[in-house]
Amino acid sequence: MDRRFKTTPAAQNAAPHLKVVPATPATPATERSDIPDFYQSIDQKAHAAVAKATSGLSPSVLGEAWMDWAVHLAISPGKQLHLFETALSNAQTLFTQAISGASGNGEDGTTALSPDKRFATDKWQQYPFNVWAKAHQMNWQWWQDAMTDIHGVAKPHEDLMAFVAGLSVDMTAPSNFALTNPDVISATREENGKNLVNGMKNLARDIDQKIHGHHTKSAENFEVGRNLATTPGKVIFRNDLIELIQYIPVTQTVHPEPILIVPAWIMKYYILDLSPENSFVGFLLAQGFTVFMVSWKNPNADDRDLGMDDYYKLGIMDAIDAALAITGAPKLHSVGYCLGGTLLAIAAAAMARDKDTRLASVSLLAAQVDFTEAGPLRLFISESEVTMIEDMMAETGYLSSDQMAGAFALLRARDLICAPAIRSYLLGKEGNNTFDLMAWNADATRMPYRMHSQYLRELFLNNDLAEGRYRVGKKAVSVSDIRVPIFAVGTEQDHVAPWHSVYKLHLFADTDMTFVLASGGHNAGIVSEPGHKNRHFRIADTAFDAPFRAPDEWLESTKPTEGSWWTEFAKWLANHSSKQIAPPPLGARSGQYASLCDAPGTYVMQK
Repeated sequence: MDRRFKTTPAAQNAAPHLKVVPATPATPATERSDIPDFYQSIDQKAHAAVAKATSGLSPSVLGEAWMDWAVHLAISPGKQLHLFETALSNAQTLFTQAISGASGNGEDGTTALSPDKRFATDKWQQYPFNVWAKAHQMNWQWWQDAMTDIHGVAKPHEDLMAFVAGLSVDMTAPSNFALTNPDVISATREENGKNLVNGMKNLARDIDQKIHGHHTKSAENFEVGRNLATTPGKVIFRNDLIELIQYIPVTQTVHPEPILIVPAWIMKYYILDLSPENSFVGFLLAQGFTVFMVSWKNPNADDRDLGMDDYYKLGIMDAIDAALAITGAPKLHSVGYCLGGTLLAIAAAAMARDKDTRLASVSLLAAQVDFTEAGPLRLFISESEVTMIEDMMAETGYLSSDQMAGAFALLRARDLICAPAIRSYLLGKEGNNTFDLMAWNADATRMPYRMHSQYLRELFLNNDLAEGRYRVGKKAVSVSDIRVPIFAVGTEQDHVAPWHSVYKLHLFADTDMTFVLASGGHNAGIVSEPGHKNRHFRIADTAFDAPFRAPDEWLESTKPTEGSWWTEFAKWLANHSSKQIAPPPLGARSGQYASLCDAPGTYVMQK
């Protein structure tokens, strides 16, 4: 039985006589209107101008959320009284601490707050900085209380208002200003103001880099092909969207079934082939596997009409054809990461529907098939927001890497905006602590207009894949059709694909599944090589006919194991592979799969 229909509340509560009719595939809002093109183009340009001014955020979304919050708060005298009492209590606490010069650790009767790394140094425990830090934390918590738990406010509006309030308060933190940050004051005294001079130089450098696209010295410490993406291999296939890399084997024998890795195209593929010591590709080669990697083209304005079907056909299906033709194997192991994992799930479902049995297994790393609980990114997904992004992309033909990076940075503003600014502009320190993962993160890509519109509408906004409306080749696909074993990985601190959302794959897949919950975030939790300190993971198998366990129940019953999940993944792949044989040839001698150039290829170099 398909778990979707025995566990989804909406399905349980639906009237028995109602019939769900699949919707037709969504198309960009700019293509659906009956307004004449001339007037529509005026609206698009106006919306695009607003989007540029607001960094792509829709004012109407915030306005709607604010109105919902304000109206319900206005008619909630109990909530108002609670907030008033909390404000008075906070004021009394701060006044007492200010008078006594208390440390604020709870021993003086004041409320001990959660640790905050912004105020972690000893200097922040001294008066008056401890009072300022505590005032900021209390102010932040008060605004969170003010935005949440108001009777009648829609949950999405509540989440958005809490996010905006928290972001606004964080921008006024005492750590962000030279005169209220004791670490900056101390550095200024010790260096006679040199830190501020260096900070101004760093600011001027970053402005110049933003305007002219120059690279910083820290970024220049890393170079693709020199100390990033250095695993030896050959590009053995190229089309208008991908280059396919086949890596040189490092063992005398290999399992017959090759591994095809499909990374996300929102960033470059080499997160899975960073440095030699933490290369996922290198690790799999050492375990006796033949590895193929998809390297996506960085699209430009000419690629604006590339859609999800193109990524499916030119990306995954062409790569499967090439890998199996070269190796002569009847099946391969497929691995998808992030958005690449979502596309792989779609492809695997379509192949199962069409009786295509060329997959030996499907592995999804930090990938979602249901987007109803997609974490903080859901804050930016609504009809108004998606339409504004479409109008912004309509001018250029793509969504730029800067626009995407800005949205992700807002989700972790303390770590990705405030902390780097303090370090560089107030403390005057150079960004020479860049490491390989940071260098990869700065090497962003663009998203073509049509594909990104379809992705946002069909997957995020409408949740078509989970609800049986997503179509491949004009026919709907369902993840429940997949019958090959699945290995799924979520990470504990993932803000892009929260592990609870990744875990929902259990509701849709009717096959044996191994689920791993790894420590770390969306990137660091996946790049977790053996020997990496302070790493752990949980792992458990679920048979296709086993009863469903809620994610928190799974977490409580599955004990953590120290180390890297990579070793368990290699064992799992080996258990689902045939006896090892001699390695296959590196590409074909001639024809469409002949070697074109050395890895990492040319597409990864596109800026």
